Amino acid sequence: MNSGNAAWLLMASAMVLFMTPGLAFFYGGMVRSKNVLNMLMKNFFTIALITPLWVIGGYSLAFGESSGGLIGDFSHFMFRDLAGDDLLFAMFQMTFAIITPALITGAVAERLKFSAYAWFASIWSLVVYSPVAHWVWNADGWIYKFGALDFAGGLVVHINAGVAALALVLVLGPRLGFGRDAIRPHSLPLTLLGTGILWFGWFGFNAGSALAANEQAVTAMVATQIGASLGALGWVAAEWKKTGYPTTLGAASGAVAGLVAITPAAGFVTPGGAMAIGVIAGIVCFWAVGLKARFGYDDSLDVVGVHLVGGITGSLLVGLFASTGGGLFYGGGVSLLVKQLVVTMAVLVFSFVMSYLIARILDKTMGLRVEERQEVEGLDITLHEERGYILNE
Repeated sequence: MNSGNAAWLLMASAMVLFMTPGLAFFYGGMVRSKNVLNMLMKNFFTIALITPLWVIGGYSLAFGESSGGLIGDFSHFMFRDLAGDDLLFAMFQMTFAIITPALITGAVAERLKFSAYAWFASIWSLVVYSPVAHWVWNADGWIYKFGALDFAGGLVVHINAGVAALALVLVLGPRLGFGRDAIRPHSLPLTLLGTGILWFGWFGFNAGSALAANEQAVTAMVATQIGASLGALGWVAAEWKKTGYPTTLGAASGAVAGLVAITPAAGFVTPGGAMAIGVIAGIVCFWAVGLKARFGYDDSLDVVGVHLVGGITGSLLVGLFASTGGGLFYGGGVSLLVKQLVVTMAVLVFSFVMSYLIARILDKTMGLRVEERQEVEGLDITLHEERGYILNE
């Protein structure tokens, strides 16, 4: 093992793992106070839930010997034959496998059973996440061989989780009062704290994906900072122009949108390209969030608008702005852009269909949704027998 590279990947793994509690705060501040612990629990519990699944079989399905470029085998069952660099890589990839299903929780906030989430996340991790990771990041995966680019998870993480969230929302249905009552975040300071943790952890997410302390890691770190900043600026500018108010939630959402969009491109773009991707993502995702009111689907915390749309935006813009890999604006023609479009559609269709089937099966067998009484009283007290805030004691 190269000690410098190993040290960086050890640190990056810890940073990406820290993103999941950060996501819990980000989402937790946006729900109503009666549901804050349920949201924190769903995210935090995902760490414990996915870790053994990744060790037992998830990693092997993603990075084991390929069957036709579609799925791995069980040659690394229980992390068998992994040591040194390989074991460290498996640990780094575990943190991605953890946060990806956690992203879905924001779309179904305030009405999904905790037990149903645990089953959905477990099944989805093995039958959706691991195959897509195999396609994109295994050297024998069909997307890898096809020549499309996904540096740190635009396809594997954000499009995958975002379209799964949409499928789950369509099966679950909207919250009580959606489209009629004002449903406001209960603690934007908590959301902003979560945003800061996510921003910090994202340096490990993107720069760590270089898998070494090298020039590409530096490129990815710089692009990550620029993308997040320009995403926040783009979102706030669009919001300010439309509503007359620049909001804290808009700044936080825009930063995350920029981070999402720069993820597939981080190791391949110049600072100028990162600026373009960030500001485009901020504006496009702000526009996309408004679609849920128009089409009537209750994406509670804008997972579809930010992660799905941001992931698609970033993945397609790789085809334009990749300075290494053949982007259109750098003399590569339309070939890479076409490849990015093809693989984006493939992941969209596969993840949506599989996620919808899993959700329908669970809904028919155990039920996805809490009782109306539980939704009204809040999931903290009715599912966990706890309250996030006790103000009279």
